[in-house]
Amino acid sequence: MRVIIDRFEGEFALVELENGSVVPMSAQLLPGAREGDVVEIKIDRAETARRRQLIEELRQKVARREGDEENKD
Repeated sequence: MRVIIDRFEGEFALVELENGSVVPMSAQLLPGAREGDVVEIKIDRAETARRRQLIEELRQKVARREGDEENKD
């Protein structure tokens, strides 16, 4: 999805969506951007999958540790 920065108001950028509607977006998400800039918003599915895998591995590691500690008693 592409949005166009219409203007900045305080801590928000008002961006125009592809359907023509204008919505606020945190200006913190747009460092260095200016009015009129076109910003592309995309979902990084590969990075999402990598992070989910990492979280699952950490969850399993914690569960194993907790299981080991319960077996010590």
